[in-house]
Amino acid sequence: MGTIYASITLINGSDIEMARRHLIGEEEVRQTSVEMLVDTGSYMMCINESIRKQLGLPFIERRRHFLADDQMVEHDIVGPLCVKFQNRTAICSAAVLEGNSEPLLGAIPIEEMDVLIDAKRQELVINPEHPDGAQYRIPTLRRVPGYLKVE
Repeated sequence: MGTIYASITLINGSDIEMARRHLIGEEEVRQTSVEMLVDTGSYMMCINESIRKQLGLPFIERRRHFLADDQMVEHDIVGPLCVKFQNRTAICSAAVLEGNSEPLLGAIPIEEMDVLIDAKRQELVINPEHPDGAQYRIPTLRRVPGYLKVE
């Protein structure tokens, strides 16, 4: 399979909430569209410092990650970030890569948006089994005696 890119809209999730509460206008919500590498080998969304600054995403924490070459590195984690592809949306945090590194659409937002890689067409596509909206599989909850007590 070759390299696959997709046009993704990134929106500051905190701005969305402030607009819902009428603390800022809809036109003040910070967003940008980016051609992102679709990378199922990366579990997280990864943006670069330029995108973080443009969207004004707040720092959450610093985490350690392994790169593909098994090198251990630390990155800032920012969010919330709203990720949009066609009629799909995911809300996630993002690792901030140094400088102008290539942004990556990782497995977590790919799964949440219920999108697939079409290897034949070499593109990201909406899951054809769920064209009108994402569908998720949630594991069946088991009741554990004494675990949830209501008094």
